[in-house]
Amino acid sequence: MIKGLISTVVFLGTVLCVSAQHHLSIKILDAETKKTLQGASVSLVATNTIHSKSNDKGVALFSNVPNGKYDLTASFLGYRSEKKQIDLMDDKSIEIYLQAQVIKTEEVFVQATRAKSNSSTTYKNLSKEDISKNNFGQDIPYLLDQTPSVVIGSDAGAGIGYTSMRIRGSDNARINVTLNGIPLNDAESMGSFFVNLPDFASSTESIQIQRGIGTSTNGAGSFGASLNIQSNTLEKDPYVEFNNSYGSFNSWKNTLKVGSGLLNNKFAFNVRLSRILSDGYIDRASSDLKSFYVDGGYYSDKQILKAIVFSGKEKTYQSWYGTPEPRLNNDIEGMKDYAINDGYTAAETENLLQAGRTYNKYLYKNQTDNYTQTHHQLHYTNFINEKITFNAALHYTRGAGYYEEYRPEDKLSKYNLPQVILGKDTISKTDLIRRRWLDNYFYGATYSFNYNPSQAVKLTWGGAINQYKGDHYGEVIWAQYASTSNLGDKYYLNDATKNDISTFLKADFTVNDWLLFADIQYRNISYQVSGDDDKIKDLDFDRKFNFLNPKLGFTYLINENSNLYASYAYASKEPVRDDFVDIIGNNPKPEKMQDVEIGYRFKNDVFNIGTNLYGMFYKDQLIPTGALNDVGSPLRLNIPDSYRIGLELDAAWKISNQFIWKATAGLSQNKINNFTDETSNEFFKKTDIALSPSTILSSEFSYKPVQAFEIALLSKYISRQYLDNSSAKVRSIDPSFVNNVRAIYNFAAFGIKNIDLSLSINNILNEKYETSGYTWGYMDGSSRKSFNFYYPQATTNFMLGLNIRF
Repeated sequence: MIKGLISTVVFLGTVLCVSAQHHLSIKILDAETKKTLQGASVSLVATNTIHSKSNDKGVALFSNVPNGKYDLTASFLGYRSEKKQIDLMDDKSIEIYLQAQVIKTEEVFVQATRAKSNSSTTYKNLSKEDISKNNFGQDIPYLLDQTPSVVIGSDAGAGIGYTSMRIRGSDNARINVTLNGIPLNDAESMGSFFVNLPDFASSTESIQIQRGIGTSTNGAGSFGASLNIQSNTLEKDPYVEFNNSYGSFNSWKNTLKVGSGLLNNKFAFNVRLSRILSDGYIDRASSDLKSFYVDGGYYSDKQILKAIVFSGKEKTYQSWYGTPEPRLNNDIEGMKDYAINDGYTAAETENLLQAGRTYNKYLYKNQTDNYTQTHHQLHYTNFINEKITFNAALHYTRGAGYYEEYRPEDKLSKYNLPQVILGKDTISKTDLIRRRWLDNYFYGATYSFNYNPSQAVKLTWGGAINQYKGDHYGEVIWAQYASTSNLGDKYYLNDATKNDISTFLKADFTVNDWLLFADIQYRNISYQVSGDDDKIKDLDFDRKFNFLNPKLGFTYLINENSNLYASYAYASKEPVRDDFVDIIGNNPKPEKMQDVEIGYRFKNDVFNIGTNLYGMFYKDQLIPTGALNDVGSPLRLNIPDSYRIGLELDAAWKISNQFIWKATAGLSQNKINNFTDETSNEFFKKTDIALSPSTILSSEFSYKPVQAFEIALLSKYISRQYLDNSSAKVRSIDPSFVNNVRAIYNFAAFGIKNIDLSLSINNILNEKYETSGYTWGYMDGSSRKSFNFYYPQATTNFMLGLNIRF
């Protein structure tokens, strides 16, 4: 009987114990947007501590939790932690709202240059996760390939080395690029050369691409798009990471990253070392790239002080010349004709006849570009109070380098050298090797005050003051007949100074369901050049420009899932250095553009759709003629009347938990009104702008059978592009349709926090295609003789990645 009683008591105790264990569901949301937060940390503390993380629906689940009182803490990076006490007596569901906290994150550094959520600007954000999926060592433009209206390409054919990018038909001289709000565009060429920042993607937190004029406030004016790149933000936990890739063309990427995490709740440091090597798809188009990145920050409740230094050193074999059309078509007679018209040597002619699709004109073993660029940034933020924030940054960039080239049979007089007398012979030409140098400095300061007097009004006032100084000079380092030259003599020397001062005022107003936006920027540019250029003696000029660039827009919030927006912007932009050198008379005009954007956005748990109409109307647009100068830059000329109008789509569809389809489309007309072709003197009432395709489509179809594995098919279609402005099919690039496959497997093992195995197989259908090119020609009587050159892109190739994080 006693045994039975004991058994009954034990049984009842067990039942009571089991019945006293409950399920607890905690949903974590953003207090302002009411959106769920995935990956938030949640802990329950009684006698022991239990941890969980919120899932893709923002829910953290706890099972078999006994009765009792618990201290609950929810935290998420970029938000204030929330603590509360709960008394758990039965199953319970709780919602916790976290307040966004800009303190201890660096998003405030780019606040003045970025479009905000529901902005009346046409934009797309790429997160750190988006970037890391495709980061195999290729240049940053290749990470943007699946965004609307983008065309990318590479001189070497595979994305390592010199790369190009056009958005809405506008090249990188019209794309405003900032790094943490600091201008990256070269002050003279206006281009952004990502080859000088190898593997910067591994230190990038996010990228915002704004199409059209956008909200650009610092640096060169945006005439096609803006790229706003933010580097590493604060990581609270220490880490060590090894990123390695290997692939076709003997391509390697090796990256080491170390972070201290948040020390003493105030300090954090990050370091990255990178090396990228590739032989290139094109013959001899090799790349040897090295870089480092270091940052250190002080974080308090009221202030952030962060210093950043990053540097890149590149050595790339030149492949600027492209491949002649007859070489691609295996036209022997056409190749011989090219060789004669282009003044080929016997060795160059033999190389042309024997090479294949990967032809490279250059044969000299050290025909290389060599450049080192180091950036220094010091950022300071003061959260003066809940309504006012002050940001300031100092920056200093030091760049120096040269490209070396072999020159057969060059005139001695071109190098200010007298003729050489050998016996009775007078030598006026010589084979030689020269280096053309660029030695420059760029420094300045940016600032902004953010004043939010209420939830309905947000004001930003800021500006920048920058100065650029650059020396352009040339040296002869070897000559068959040396004449009177000495090593180190400069056969030309040209100094440039450019001052750029700007200020802007932005205002955002919320009135019921309307968001109103206004922005005005003033830029003052002073550009002085003196001395001899390689092409022009006494290239002296002093040009000043004053630009007033206003922007207006509104967004109407239809409901919590959708909105309509419209904007108008006006911008002006100065010519680049090459325009002053290459345009007859050396007096190019500044460009002016009006940009109209009208769009619609919709987002819920299944669909994310953005579509927009745009019109960009130019006065005196500097458009490419189709030809290049002697260093591979496009020759341009002012056109009085031209425009780009189009429709863009950026959409994603979550078909199921396993299948997601993303797609973009860019349909456009890019036209010049009343154009006369300089070569043929033919008049066109309306004609296509060079290198501006009318259709650009992309698709990314991904399948995730389990959480740890994803495989995706990425496709890109680009319609016909014309090499010049005559809309002639005989001088054009054929349409292309390229497909890539990407697979990623993520897991943890052997005590390692995270292991990523990734594989990218590019151009799986072995498409033979080009995305860029140029042409030149002349009239032979009544017929036109044209010489077309293209930049072939790699056939089927692969990259394999292994990333390990402790």
